[in-house]
Amino acid sequence: MGRLVPAVTRAFDILELFLQGDGTLSAPEITRRLRLPRTTTHELVTTLAARNYLMPVPDQPGRYRLGVRTYQLGSRYAEELDLAAEGRQVAQEVAETCGETVHVALLEDMDVIYIAKVDSTHAVRMVSAAGRRLPAHCTAVGKMLLATLPEAELEARLDGRELTAMTPNSLTDPDALRAALAEIRILGVAVEQRESNPDVSCVAAPVRDRGGRVVAALSVSVPVHRWNEERENELTALAVRGARDLSVRLGFRAPR
Repeated sequence: MGRLVPAVTRAFDILELFLQGDGTLSAPEITRRLRLPRTTTHELVTTLAARNYLMPVPDQPGRYRLGVRTYQLGSRYAEELDLAAEGRQVAQEVAETCGETVHVALLEDMDVIYIAKVDSTHAVRMVSAAGRRLPAHCTAVGKMLLATLPEAELEARLDGRELTAMTPNSLTDPDALRAALAEIRILGVAVEQRESNPDVSCVAAPVRDRGGRVVAALSVSVPVHRWNEERENELTALAVRGARDLSVRLGFRAPR
């Protein structure tokens, strides 16, 4: 485990002080409560205010309260909680229709994090769990989410990064991944053929928020012995419908 950074720890200590009392503090009060040097407190408070994590209290010189940036972070966290809850409901509906394992996942850097999962009703099923992290380039949800990134952002994430393999079918060549993502952009769905698990294939579709931004992907995973062209078409339609239903729950309205 990495070393904690003292300056960052102190900055968070300061922010957490504002959860107490009436939510306003002065620099001397912060210094006294945290037993920090006055210079250190001044520098940290100045930095937090400059980044809008703290803001001066009107008509109370020298006092601060939490700034708009903390509200934005909290709102984003609440959105993710809503996405997880709504995602599980939609995943349950899709799973009940097809009997296969359904996931909802987010993109973080070059990984995906599964925030919702509903198991297959079959005896043979995919072994996974909500909260699990996998390399995005090895999964249908991950490739779907990577394909929606602006080109410059995608290249920045790929720059100098080694694409590790989870199975012999994993895409480890950046150019091959770029080609796959270009096809996904055209098709609007992503397919994984035993790239994260040698016994599982998967199809995924994008989930959008009220502003039309892709915030997640929904996938249906199937053991290869139940995967064929007809089943792929059926599950692709279900994944698209499930992703669309989840998007609507998040406030998305497709343009006419």
